Amino acid sequence: MKNEVKIHEVDPSLNNRRSFLKLSGLTLVTAGLVVAGCSNNDDDNGMEDTSLPGIRNGVFDLGSGDFGVLTYAYALEQLEADFYTKVVNGTNFNTAFNDIERQVLTDLYHHEVVHRDFFKAALTGALPDPSSQLLPTLAFNYGSLNFNSRTDVLATAKALEDTGVAAYNGAGKLIKSADYLLLAGKIVSVEARHASAIRSLINPNSKDFAGDDIVNATTGLDAAQDPSKILPIAGGFITTKFTAKYLP
Repeated sequence: MKNEVKIHEVDPSLNNRRSFLKLSGLTLVTAGLVVAGCSNNDDDNGMEDTSLPGIRNGVFDLGSGDFGVLTYAYALEQLEADFYTKVVNGTNFNTAFNDIERQVLTDLYHHEVVHRDFFKAALTGALPDPSSQLLPTLAFNYGSLNFNSRTDVLATAKALEDTGVAAYNGAGKLIKSADYLLLAGKIVSVEARHASAIRSLINPNSKDFAGDDIVNATTGLDAAQDPSKILPIAGGFITTKFTAKYLP
C-alpha cells in the first residue's frame, strides 16, 4: 500500500545577503512537493522495494529511483560540506589565502552546508521511515591533504567540484519526478559556478574555467558520469561504509 508524504517548505529566514544566496534557490522548489513512498520495505507483491534506502545485509544501501538519487546526492553534499568546513576553519585560513580567495571559499562553504541540510530535511520529510532509511552522518578522512596549503586545498576543491557537476549531470536521467529534476538542475548550476570559480583561482585570466578537459570542445557539453563511476572517486574520502547496489 502506497502513501504520499509531503515535504514541508523550509522557512528561509532571509535576514542577510548570504542567507539569501544559500536558501532562495532551494526552498521555493520544495513548496507542495509530493513524493510517493512505501509504507514498509516491501512492495505490493511482497518483494523487497529496492527504491528505499536502508540497511541491507548489515550495510546501508542508497536504494534506487528518486529516493536513491536524493540519498546519493546527500552523500556527496555531506562530503563537500565537510571539506569546506575544514577549509574555512583551518588554522592558517587567513594567511594561506588572499581576501578574494577567502570570500570565494567561504561562500562555497555556506552553499554546500545548505545543500547538505536541504537534502537531509527533504529526505527526512519524504522517507516512510527516516529513522532507518535516512543515510547517517558520514565520516571522512583526507589522508595527507594539508588544509593549510593553498595548493592542496584548491586542487582538492577543483576535483570535488568537477566530480560534483559530473555526478548531478549523470544522475539526471535517473530522476522521475519533474520537481526533483528541477531541483537537481538548480543545484548543478551552482556546482558548475563553484567549479569555474575554483579553476579561475588556480589559473586566473585563463580559459580554464571552462577548459577542454571538462567541457567537450565539439558538443560544448559538460561531463556526465553514472554513480558507479563517481562513488569510487568520492569514496576515497569517505570512511563510512555503504553500498549503491541498485544505482547504475
